[in-house]
Amino acid sequence: MIGAGEIERMSATERLQAMELLWRSMARTPDKVESPAWHKKILDQRMAKVAAGRGEFLTLAQLKKRLAKRKP
Repeated sequence: MIGAGEIERMSATERLQAMELLWRSMARTPDKVESPAWHKKILDQRMAKVAAGRGEFLTLAQLKKRLAKRKP
């Protein structure tokens, strides 16, 4: 297994390539990848907020536009 020190010595490009390889590997078996319980808890809270009319879901395009407005 590769260690944290080896990762730190990689260039940014090499780290991105490693992340892409890991992502592809995990995507081949999505049924074996479990989200942590706290993910479900947060999603449940957000869905309840939307259902109560105190929140809204955004498309990715809407989110990007909102975030772009925040940049100094």
